[in-house]
Amino acid sequence: MVSRLLIAFAAVMTLAGCADRGSPPESLPAAPQGTCAAEPAQDRVGQKATADLGVELLRRTGARKLRWVPPRSAVTMDFRADRLTVGYDDDYTIVRISCG
Repeated sequence: MVSRLLIAFAAVMTLAGCADRGSPPESLPAAPQGTCAAEPAQDRVGQKATADLGVELLRRTGARKLRWVPPRSAVTMDFRADRLTVGYDDDYTIVRISCG
């Protein structure tokens, strides 16, 4: 009985994934397209990662979003023109500054 229920549930969920959801409503605003330029912040590589430095990096690069990347962390590979990515090591020393 339970296995039949699980099979039916799996079938319904599989079909639900194939459903056409249509296009988004016209009233939704477009995603903000800021620009990030990492070059002006490269002199901060080697410094300690702090909240104040994060604010400065956003100001210098023109990015709207800041993503801190701790050591040995997995991050998404999606590109965002408005995002600054800052990687640091175990001692909170910045090792990489890039856009996306």
